[in-house]
Amino acid sequence: MAQFIRSTTKYLTEITPTLLGSGPEWTSVFTPGQRVPTSGIYRCKGCSQEISANEGNPFPPQNHHQHALLEVGIEWQLIVKTNAN
Repeated sequence: MAQFIRSTTKYLTEITPTLLGSGPEWTSVFTPGQRVPTSGIYRCKGCSQEISANEGNPFPPQNHHQHALLEVGIEWQLIVKTNAN
């Protein structure tokens, strides 16, 4: 799980979902090799491993890490969005 200390919370901004939802960048899942749409921290839905990824780069390949249960696929979901500047 992404971690922080109290003194760094001033650098975080919590957003509130709108009536239209939280936006596709928060709900979409991505597979190995796809292009990263938004820079940030992504968590694997299958095993909870986290990575940092930059917009435009590919997500790690299938052999980046393995799951104990082979039937569980590798799917990345955005958990922390970072500045793309």
